[in-house]
Amino acid sequence: MNLEQARINMVESQIRTWEVLDQTVLDLLLTIRREEFVPDKYRELAFADLELPLGYGEVMLAPKMEARMAQELDIRKTDKILEIGTGSGYVTALLAKLGGQIVSVERIPELSQSATRKLAGHALQNVQLHVGDGCEGWPSQAPYDAMLLTGSVPLLSESFRQQLAIGGRLLAVIGESPVMTAHLITRVSAHAFNSIGLFETSIPPLKNIKQPERFVF
Repeated sequence: MNLEQARINMVESQIRTWEVLDQTVLDLLLTIRREEFVPDKYRELAFADLELPLGYGEVMLAPKMEARMAQELDIRKTDKILEIGTGSGYVTALLAKLGGQIVSVERIPELSQSATRKLAGHALQNVQLHVGDGCEGWPSQAPYDAMLLTGSVPLLSESFRQQLAIGGRLLAVIGESPVMTAHLITRVSAHAFNSIGLFETSIPPLKNIKQPERFVF
């Protein structure tokens, strides 16, 4: 398998065609080796348009979703970023290359440990990995300039919004399968937020997230 050609094909046939056109993001996809973050038994599928199992009931999102999320957050070099769901560590690496400081939270210790090993080979000095439940964010290090939820939520907890700095952006996929929408939420002042629906999608939910109350007859 020609990994470099497969990487180029992924960018040209999957990612550009999904409205990911930011050249900085595209360049990172060509330089950060995605195959190093994929479980060994799925290495040959590293560039496929698929979600890949990570074990423990978790998945690595499809490449186009990872790239689109990174682009839509419009990360700046001075940004302090919160990622909920470290997973494979690949999106963590993308965000770390784009931003200033990244705080990434993973509830499964084994996945966090694996991501730590993988990230160690990429000379990233601006990443903090934490093991914990991020279903209400990570308030101890707030505020954040950018926040990314790598799993979906049926409703967005107000605690996430309150951890944004003024001018900060939050990307979350909100809804329940099969109807979900990726939203970009910007904090425009202490008490005001702007929300834009970006695109429809469906990704696995964050675990332990608060569920909406159901009406029962």
